[in-house]
Amino acid sequence: MPQSLQDTTTLHNGVKMPWFGLGVFKVQEGSEVIESAKAAIKNGYKSIDTAAVYKNEEGVGLAIKESDVPRQELFITTKVWNSDQGYESALKAFETSMEKLGLDYLDLYLIHWPVEGKYKDTWKALEKLYRDGRVRAIGVSNFHVHHLKNLMADAEIKPMVNQVEYHPHLSQTELLAFCKEEGIQLEAWSPLKQGELLSEPAIVAIAEKHKKTPAQIILRWDLQNGVVTIPKSVKEHRIIENADIFDFELSAEDMEKLNSLNKNERVGPDPDHFDF
Repeated sequence: MPQSLQDTTTLHNGVKMPWFGLGVFKVQEGSEVIESAKAAIKNGYKSIDTAAVYKNEEGVGLAIKESDVPRQELFITTKVWNSDQGYESALKAFETSMEKLGLDYLDLYLIHWPVEGKYKDTWKALEKLYRDGRVRAIGVSNFHVHHLKNLMADAEIKPMVNQVEYHPHLSQTELLAFCKEEGIQLEAWSPLKQGELLSEPAIVAIAEKHKKTPAQIILRWDLQNGVVTIPKSVKEHRIIENADIFDFELSAEDMEKLNSLNKNERVGPDPDHFDF
């Protein structure tokens, strides 16, 4: 079990990825994202997750530059957007992202959504970037089991990470089991269901018992299920609070209660039915 904010999981290619990081979805470009990322790095976070479509890669890059943590200690993720999928266009999109981030290598590059008829060619581009040493690890986002199987049927390199919507109302047990079996690290986006889970009575009760916040209970549940998690916040006190989850453990009974909250309910689109 991770003991601190700096603890890592080892991906199947040997690269170490922090268990916990900062997500910057819907964080505004400019001072908001710069301050959010700087606050996270200042308070011990090593991992920051952005995406081309978030339109805040430049701010993340500036925060990295302005922080006094050496680049090689950080773990930076971005993603190729749907309109850039395909072999040549994904390679081009990568260069654009790198320019905005101001980095000479990336830690993790993900395919943002499984765009039918395109994600296999996009994957070939990611394999090339990986072989060329531009990216330390490659993976996917929002892939169901059938998408992963389809991709792996022709892939030369197996995805190292699958980042999906994951929280107690969407516990994705089949996907988690499949990824564990295949050595693909599952990662949670929207781990707090955009705040909807913070008033869930069962979670509130467990939080009171451990003298923790509902958010801390959910984020701890992620880690104890072996899932990397990247909650988003723009407030420094919340960024610190979210990461304060390494000094307690959920019991088997707590875990069972949290696991039983599943309703297969999403806040985001279903990867089988999205049109963007």
